[in-house]
Amino acid sequence: MASFVEQYGLYSEDDRKRIDSIIAQWRKEGIEFVRFVFPDQHGQLRGKTLVREAAESAFRTGVNMTSTLLAKDTSHKTVFPVFSRGGGFSFPGMEGAADFVMLPDPSTAKRLPWSRNTAWVLCDPYMNNGKVSPLGTRRHLKRATECLAEQGYQYITGLEVEFHVFRRLDDRMELSDSGQPGQAPKIGLMSHGYQYLTEQRYDSVSEVMELFHDTLMGLQLPLRSLEIEYGPSQFELTFGPTTALQAADNMVLLRTALKQVCQRRGLLASFMCRPAIPNAMSSGWHLHQSLTDPADNRNLFMPEQADRSLSPLGEQFLAGLLRHAPGCTAFSTPTINGYRRYRPMSLAPDRAAWGRDNRGAMLRVLGSPGDPGSRIENRVGEPSANPYLYIASQAYAGLSGITNELVAPPSADEPYQAEAVKLPTNLYDALHALRTDSLINECFGEEFVGYYCHIKEAELERFNLEVTEWETREYLDMF
Repeated sequence: MASFVEQYGLYSEDDRKRIDSIIAQWRKEGIEFVRFVFPDQHGQLRGKTLVREAAESAFRTGVNMTSTLLAKDTSHKTVFPVFSRGGGFSFPGMEGAADFVMLPDPSTAKRLPWSRNTAWVLCDPYMNNGKVSPLGTRRHLKRATECLAEQGYQYITGLEVEFHVFRRLDDRMELSDSGQPGQAPKIGLMSHGYQYLTEQRYDSVSEVMELFHDTLMGLQLPLRSLEIEYGPSQFELTFGPTTALQAADNMVLLRTALKQVCQRRGLLASFMCRPAIPNAMSSGWHLHQSLTDPADNRNLFMPEQADRSLSPLGEQFLAGLLRHAPGCTAFSTPTINGYRRYRPMSLAPDRAAWGRDNRGAMLRVLGSPGDPGSRIENRVGEPSANPYLYIASQAYAGLSGITNELVAPPSADEPYQAEAVKLPTNLYDALHALRTDSLINECFGEEFVGYYCHIKEAELERFNLEVTEWETREYLDMF
């Protein structure tokens, strides 16, 4: 009987050759465990670990996973009625908590430097009929880059990621601390903050920086710099430019790797945007992007005129990003907490404006004639965003600017006073903007947008039922 992969012809000849090479390498290196994982709707990695013998056969059969994993909010609660008729979805195969199949992508296989004799493979979710799951987020970025490729463009992105690392003082593992989610650990600082980029502060945390370096280089990620950021216990890493799919894969691996190696050292790496600590500074994820000619890798955003920061093509791409900024915000900033970052005069944007080398603008443009690094830096994102959805939304918005020959407004020298469309100030408004953006709905499909909004609205409903510390301070004694 033909295997799942054979039945539906899911691997190319090049894939099969690569798989043979991977298996031979695993045997040579003594790999004992293989983690097969896929990025879920939140950009979190979920999966199963197989021993090597079973892992080798997974390239023929795939790995079965319960479909409820595609129906969960950030508390890991299933928010669709999966045991009702249809399971709450508009397509078959999700009802009854049925299985879907993770198909390994052999191009992503890596050895994990921090886990003994362990390999890691990124997968894509497939339905049991051999079709790609419409809920798989990685497929959306693949499709977005294909749309650009059809027009003769290669989409290049670079990552600039801020995050926090704390000391774990108490993991809070008492019986009463369980829950969905359970109690967060009690944490302490690694640095007091505000000694931005000082050599002394860097040296005081050099052991952690070395841990980051060794881990990420061991994973062959294009790490460029390690920096002390402005806030307490805040760090920043930057990565060299890659294709968009590679950048998104790197981002999910980066977050997972740092959380795991830090936990082993009694630390907590957090990509939450704004932790509730005194004197906190929000963390952002700045996405650098450009288009190149795939024939010669020439940067198509590089201007020819001395008084321009971008080529005409780049300016159209820029205009598309501005036009659809509100509709894309639910993908760039998908958590309730992420909207704590949008504050005037805070190095974070509050409106859809652009500026030449201006860190207050949503889109910071860096380019000049002869500069092969000419690019657009979008400063709107939070580091917990699903990178496949965030980057795909940028690709679609920018391409629409080219297709429709949109014209960007003048550079905003005062971005917090510019006459520009305000960004959503909360997740509720961001989801509304997403639902009403016809281009984004057309590109991602109304079915997927509805699915995504349903999950995020479930998160909002839980939040709205909680009584916050602010409410207690404000009203308990007053009334």
